[in-house]
Amino acid sequence: MLNRLLVIFLSLGIFSLNAQNNGRLTGRVIDNQSLLPLEGATVIINETTIGVVTDAEGYFTINDVPPQTYNIEANFLGYGSQTKFNVIVKSVGTADLLFKLDELSESLDEVVVAKSPFRTSKETPLSTQSLSAVEIETYPGGNNDIAKVAQSLPGISPSIGGFRNDFIIRGGAPNETVYYLDGVEIPNINHFSTQGSAGGPVGMLNVDFVREVTLSSSAFGAEYDNPLSGVLAFEQRDGNATEMATKVRIGASEAGVTLNTPLFKGDKERSNTTLMLSARRSYLQFVFELVGLPIRPDYWDYQWKINHTIDAFNSISFIGLGSIDDFSVVAPDEFDAEQQSTIEQVPIIKQKTNTVGLSWKRKFKSGKGRMQTTLSTNRLQNVFSRFSDNENQTGLLFENDAVEQETKLRLHVTQFSSEWKLSYGANLQFSNYSNETLGLLENFNYASSIDFMKYGFFGKASRSYLEDKLSLSFGLRLDADSFTTGSSLIDNLSPRLAASYQLSSDQRWKLNASVGRYYKIPPYTMLGFQDLQGNFINKNNRYTQSDHYVFGVEYNWTPTARITVEGFIKDYSQYPVSVLDQVSLANKGGGFEVLGNEPVVDTGKGKSSGIEVLFQQKLTKNFYGVLAYTHFFSEFSRANGPLLPTVWDSRNLLSFTGGYKLKRNWEVSLRYRYAGETPYVPTDIAASLVAYPRIVMDYNRLGDVTLDIFSQGDIRIDKKWNFKRLSFNFYLEVQNFLAKAVPRPLEYGIARNEDGTEINPRSLVQIDTDRTETPLPSFGFVFDF
Repeated sequence: MLNRLLVIFLSLGIFSLNAQNNGRLTGRVIDNQSLLPLEGATVIINETTIGVVTDAEGYFTINDVPPQTYNIEANFLGYGSQTKFNVIVKSVGTADLLFKLDELSESLDEVVVAKSPFRTSKETPLSTQSLSAVEIETYPGGNNDIAKVAQSLPGISPSIGGFRNDFIIRGGAPNETVYYLDGVEIPNINHFSTQGSAGGPVGMLNVDFVREVTLSSSAFGAEYDNPLSGVLAFEQRDGNATEMATKVRIGASEAGVTLNTPLFKGDKERSNTTLMLSARRSYLQFVFELVGLPIRPDYWDYQWKINHTIDAFNSISFIGLGSIDDFSVVAPDEFDAEQQSTIEQVPIIKQKTNTVGLSWKRKFKSGKGRMQTTLSTNRLQNVFSRFSDNENQTGLLFENDAVEQETKLRLHVTQFSSEWKLSYGANLQFSNYSNETLGLLENFNYASSIDFMKYGFFGKASRSYLEDKLSLSFGLRLDADSFTTGSSLIDNLSPRLAASYQLSSDQRWKLNASVGRYYKIPPYTMLGFQDLQGNFINKNNRYTQSDHYVFGVEYNWTPTARITVEGFIKDYSQYPVSVLDQVSLANKGGGFEVLGNEPVVDTGKGKSSGIEVLFQQKLTKNFYGVLAYTHFFSEFSRANGPLLPTVWDSRNLLSFTGGYKLKRNWEVSLRYRYAGETPYVPTDIAASLVAYPRIVMDYNRLGDVTLDIFSQGDIRIDKKWNFKRLSFNFYLEVQNFLAKAVPRPLEYGIARNEDGTEINPRSLVQIDTDRTETPLPSFGFVFDF
């Protein structure tokens, strides 16, 4: 049968065993300031004699490149050079490159300067990490999930159980990070997300769209509103302007297809309009059914980007991202105590999300600036329910039926004047939120509807001194809205200052520092909550405040490797605290729940502080990797009183991710994550027995007990084949190959007989849970044609 299929493929011309099956490398070189093309720039493949010169529009094409991994360098007279590392050339489907070169100052004209491969700026000189699409694709345990891959970045704690994509950065809470896709804010990037937060088990973004992902854990740009611990920015690539390309991914839990094509090309060499379009479907629900698990997570997602170049100075892009999620349960044929408790206790989730954004980018003809205007809208529809009979969804005990919708207009202008870089802008947002909540245990029963305007203004300036040895940046931001009464525009004044100083003439040693104040509006779940009299009792809560102080030393060991040491302090105030549970909401939001849909006060405080050491090497001598260690403390108060350890206070985080390129397009990559013993909230057994199937947590005992250490290693092997009209990648990965138990809190369920009938009198007993010590192998395929 295999021989017969091979004959068919050969007859179709998909495989060509006699040809070289070389690939083609394309891209563009532009000025990083004006974003205008650089004609005559040289682009070379390092350690080869292959190179080309860019055309009048800055484009380049290198044909007949043998398929393997390279480092690609771009140079232009009067500009610093830039190298793109770990570029995989395939016979079909090689991603295009974009080089942004910086013009050298007069004091450096006689010096050969290479742009650092580690992404920083004058505004954000430290606490920044970036990942390329190639690094994301080959991450072990990531399954091409951008959100999951980013969990391995320095300073990020694993969620309880280690399977969710919560961004718990340097001891902060899961809802303290904001997400931007090409300048469009994306409130949610995960399937089955936690409303009021953003985490979930599976990411939505398609890695084939992404050029680079950047995480900033401090020194946030003034253009971003609402970050307290992180900004995760996704830069998408433009579509293929010359020919249609298709990619199919088949993984362990889902399959997807991506179309990348020019539109209205006609006889032109390059089209002015391109389209990228993708759809993905889960079949995890069928896998769980086959192996006898009771949960049925069913999801779809879709993504698109249309880019149109109007002229040399103007372009527009239209992007979209959405998902359809349905989580249900089915009882197994034979009774199992753990599965029965899962069926009874998990929530039933039906969720739909959609974000659409239209951006106009204008480059100033003077070459001294640019402007981006973005109009976007996003919608979340979330029905979160608990039933006395979850399988048949009868006997409603709790339901949160909510819709969040935002329409946003953003303006961002950047200008260059003499030695200064100036940026300023504004954002205007109309928010609409409706919620019908019924909670029998909590005595909640209300229908809420609010709409209001939110607005903000920002400005920032930066420049270099002392022959570019010293860089300074200052930013200012103001935010307010027409609904809350606790904070005014002046109350939310948010200044920030960053500085960087080169200690040595060879640019190896640098001192970096930043200080800033950041604010976040309370989530809609909190603002829309009503008491039994219909009062919006959380309306007067103030914006949450976080003051950051970061100092670091950076040593560029080689042009491709660096070592950084950073100390950080985050001081929180005006933090929301649950009135019912008397605990800071910093301890919530990392599970399947609705965060903030309850009475809260804003008198909480918090502090997270620590030190982080990082070693990072870009692809050199076939090896690349990131090793990081973070020692920190995470403590938050109740409404009043002392600071107490949070559920994220593991004290120690260690992560390593790296890979080695072997001959004949083989690659081995490894990921390891470690977190120390972490406090958790034990179960209030008496209260849970009354409220069952809802499990009630005893927050008064937070800190009394801890989970064991989290230690997990994942390994992945990739092999690529290149044929005339098809590029094929097969990967095999093993999650938890060290066979370490995943720490989980003690779980409880109703005491039952062996046939599943309840034992009278009714009582709760501890469930003997599977601690997942067994390595989990999986494999997948990627086809480019």
